[in-house]
Amino acid sequence: MLRCRQSIGSGVQGHLRVADLKDTKYYQWMLVNLPDRERMSELQPSVLVVTDKCDLAETQLILGLHRAGIDLRVACNPEGPNFRALEEAGIVAARIRLQGRFDKEGTATLRRLLDERETDVIHCFNPRALACSLRASRGRKVAVVAYRGVIGNVSFLNPESWLTFLNPRLNRIVCVSDAVKAYFENLRFLWWRLPAQRLTRIYKGHDLAWYTAPAADLGEFGFPPEAFVFCCIGRDRPGKGFRTLIEAMDLIPDESPVHLLLVGDLKGNAELKAQIEQCRHAGRIRLAGFRKNAPQIAAACDAMVLPSESEGLPRVVIEAMAYQRPVVVTEAGGMPELVRDGQEGLVVPVRAPQALANAMSRLADDPDKAASMGRRGQRRIEEAFHARTTVRETAELYQELKAELTS
Repeated sequence: MLRCRQSIGSGVQGHLRVADLKDTKYYQWMLVNLPDRERMSELQPSVLVVTDKCDLAETQLILGLHRAGIDLRVACNPEGPNFRALEEAGIVAARIRLQGRFDKEGTATLRRLLDERETDVIHCFNPRALACSLRASRGRKVAVVAYRGVIGNVSFLNPESWLTFLNPRLNRIVCVSDAVKAYFENLRFLWWRLPAQRLTRIYKGHDLAWYTAPAADLGEFGFPPEAFVFCCIGRDRPGKGFRTLIEAMDLIPDESPVHLLLVGDLKGNAELKAQIEQCRHAGRIRLAGFRKNAPQIAAACDAMVLPSESEGLPRVVIEAMAYQRPVVVTEAGGMPELVRDGQEGLVVPVRAPQALANAMSRLADDPDKAASMGRRGQRRIEEAFHARTTVRETAELYQELKAELTS
């Protein structure tokens, strides 16, 4: 297997040049195998990105790859909040709204895009895009890449999984964390298991420059001046650990200044509301509802807590760390990859309310240490989870796949 592991410049704004690749195996392979007139045109892979409504990190990855010199087109949903940025970059090849994994119109559009220009790689960012892209690319010499940001819902016994992540024509699964990668590595049924070379881990990087908006005003929630406020941001779905969190609040010592702000649309969760009402510290818990400025609310709080039972690489934790907030998380998924216990925050077992209560009290009772953890957390995002690394590693993956296609 030929791998390119050379940096593509000084960051997202860098430009990929022949000089940047001279010492790589991929470049040396081209010198031996390609005629002179073809070397320059064959240097960069042609990529079609198929996605839906891109979030900020995904959008910046696509724009960063474009700036780095990747020959890239995008098929995406024009209703997305970041669509205009992609359109202004001149890389939107099709406006596409995939309604499901068997979207005939969307599949036909993707097939047309593949007919219009020779394409080396299709990069799909959700299961619908993946299923339609696999059908559209049938019979063509093109590598298919899938992004996976969550753990679970893939099985050798599930026919739908064979349409997506278990499809034998899928070349790579880009896992957002080592935990997601380990999940796929451990999938097996009898003698079936995914080939190891199909899996790779690329963190979904961020940039501190995205998080400069001022902190929100928490005045509306009426927290007392001495309160040490934890925020918990999440959707109302199984696995988020809200029940464990309220149980932990019930165990907080009376003298500890821990208060809690729940951010998310929880209006329909009658069971959770009843649990809060019965909590010994119900007066310390506030419900903020759904908020578009969730990162700024995290910035206004003293710390973040996420009691999840399953996670890939949670964006809300990254956002809180970018704003220098210490975090309390569980051992679920990729969270221990983000947060090193005792350094950027505290890591506790899953479904362990007493351990969670102890960790929250520990931060609240030592605000200076909590602030120090927050500063280290911001440095960790800058050094280990930066968008420029995601751009570089994704570009290298494209080059690797193109080398495989031509070898």
